[in-house]
Amino acid sequence: MNKIFLPVIAEIKDINTWKQFLAEFFATGFFVLIGCGAVVSSAIASSTDLDTGRLIAISLTHGLTICLLAYTIGHISGGHINPAITVAAIINRKINGVKGAIFILAQIFGAIVFAFILKFVIPDIYEGNLGSHGLGENVSVAMGFSIELIFTFLLSLVVFSTAMDKRNATVMAPLAIGITVTAVHFVAVPLTGAGINPARSLGPAIASGFWINHWIYWVAPIIGAVLGGTLYQLVFTEKK
Repeated sequence: MNKIFLPVIAEIKDINTWKQFLAEFFATGFFVLIGCGAVVSSAIASSTDLDTGRLIAISLTHGLTICLLAYTIGHISGGHINPAITVAAIINRKINGVKGAIFILAQIFGAIVFAFILKFVIPDIYEGNLGSHGLGENVSVAMGFSIELIFTFLLSLVVFSTAMDKRNATVMAPLAIGITVTAVHFVAVPLTGAGINPARSLGPAIASGFWINHWIYWVAPIIGAVLGGTLYQLVFTEKK
């Protein structure tokens, strides 16, 4: 029994764990605030459902924000900012399960708190669903699930290659991740909203009450991230 609880107690007592908790909390929170904020603000500016200008604005905002935040907290917590990436990191032993669970809680709490902050500062008339994710017109559940899985698979590959592989972990990693997020949004926003991050999907869903097909934005990204990270570890990691 002690073997189970000792690691948990040790992590809880470690001040660095709570610094990392706060880093993931604020980074994920600001990602939701700015990402969802871009969806709402671009709708106000263009007065259309989704045109090319809005697509560019939303895509660049998400990519630039994740790049900025990864640079900001990468040296503190690793800059996961995504429960799917954290689950993949746990399974591939890049982080222990206790700390990983603490990271996921931080990401979820941050997403929810900052989604409600956005709801508070946006006039009611403009709120809509606060940038919640949903399937596009004529996109089936199977299509949406596949899109979310494939693109989170790609994101996980990039994260494991540029941020978690010591052979390639440089100051350029956040830039590569940000470019990936931008590229994925250009393709996936009209189709699924480009979830690829369960916390980003959860925050506005809770704040707005928009839950249609929400399970896709948890199950598909987690499977995709685990597959991408595990593939990288098994095939591309240097064997000792």
